[in-house]
Amino acid sequence: MFQFGPLVGVLDGATVPEGFDTGCVHGPEWYVRHLAARLGVAQAARPDASLMSNLAGAILAVRADHGDQCDLDHPGTPSSTVCLLRDDGDRVDYLVLCDSPLVLDAGGRVSVVTDDRLDTAMADLRRTVATVPAGSTDRATQFRHAVGVQRERMNRTHGYWVAAADPDAAFHAVTGTLPRRGPAGVRRAALLSDGASSAVEQFGLTDWAGLLDLLSADGPGALVDRVRDAERDHPDRLRRHKPTDDASVVFCEFGPA
Repeated sequence: MFQFGPLVGVLDGATVPEGFDTGCVHGPEWYVRHLAARLGVAQAARPDASLMSNLAGAILAVRADHGDQCDLDHPGTPSSTVCLLRDDGDRVDYLVLCDSPLVLDAGGRVSVVTDDRLDTAMADLRRTVATVPAGSTDRATQFRHAVGVQRERMNRTHGYWVAAADPDAAFHAVTGTLPRRGPAGVRRAALLSDGASSAVEQFGLTDWAGLLDLLSADGPGALVDRVRDAERDHPDRLRRHKPTDDASVVFCEFGPA
């Protein structure tokens, strides 16, 4: 999570499964820190540029930050989802790349901005893995195969897009602009990592409007606590190979412009 002036964002680095190479001497935490910092620099240097353009510039700058130590063409190179919101006074700009959604309360209606290409790619991957005959290979081998296939689909036209080493990914983000005031103006917004959005998408603890109401009343900590309780009480619903997922939330309430 970060804020640089009118720009706020949630970045969620991709966890590297144990035993997998990345071609990089750094890691997802390093990548997220550097991408956030570079986004701040881009916003300060080009405050009127589009979020897509500034994200592309930030990805390119982080590519240079790696130096000559890393193989940036490696399919496992560090990567991160991106969810951005910028208050430009008369309007609010947003950008969503990969599975960190944005929830908006605007014009008297709650909506969610999502990039579902990773979910689509993973559904295809699960169908592929399901075709492997039972007993023909062990689970560890199946998992390694699945991760390899997922990596091959990253930042590909028929796969999914995420911030990594290719600045072109920024131009595949879901973007939009909403008025800051008037009957269609934005009142509230929540930027979520998928670990936080699982309260709705995975565990069904509330709907999107209820999530915003919870954040308004009790703050982001209350949402994260409810997700952690659900992860503990319903381990059968976990989508990942880890018992908990990073849960990050930025909540915005807009007063008069």
